[in-house]
Amino acid sequence: MGARQRTMGPIAETHPEPVSTPAIFLDRDGVIAESQAAPGAPAPPASADDVAIPEGVVAALTALRANGYRLVVVTNQPDVARGATTREEVDAINAALRVALPLDDVYVCFHDGADCECRKPRPGMLLDAARDLGLDLLRSWMIGDRWVDIAAGASAGVRTILIERPYSWDATSRGPAPGGLVPDAAVNSVSEAADLILRSGP
Repeated sequence: MGARQRTMGPIAETHPEPVSTPAIFLDRDGVIAESQAAPGAPAPPASADDVAIPEGVVAALTALRANGYRLVVVTNQPDVARGATTREEVDAINAALRVALPLDDVYVCFHDGADCECRKPRPGMLLDAARDLGLDLLRSWMIGDRWVDIAAGASAGVRTILIERPYSWDATSRGPAPGGLVPDAAVNSVSEAADLILRSGP
């Protein structure tokens, strides 16, 4: 039986399979950003100069980033469509947050009304980020302070953590929370959320 012969020729290029990474999806207002003029309120900062980072957020996000999670903000900003602020102001606030925090990207829905696919509680922003950034949704988490965040995360197939606030389950312009909607965990701060995620593992 003859020996196997190696056919000499050009070395084929190898293309490794893309490796998807887990992400932490973060709501913005009331979670990683507050208004200096109204700390603890659900209202967005009025400008970049009005941005306040809640206590513990920088350390929590730094720890998550160091453990291999991508950090992606997904935020509804319907006040642009309503004429209460401008897209430029929202962009300036997001730019300030990207300087202050170790964020990978920010996805914004500027729309109002019921027809938008990207506005939470629909999962469009999360799905777009997963496609754009190569994210593994099954190993990812959504952290938010309203039911719409939890609904969007659940629809996208990620685990969800609610930062409990007095307004978390209030009806929004999208209506009341659907019956049976429950987060995977409920905590009081982003720090507690990060600790839970890091204990759970990827």
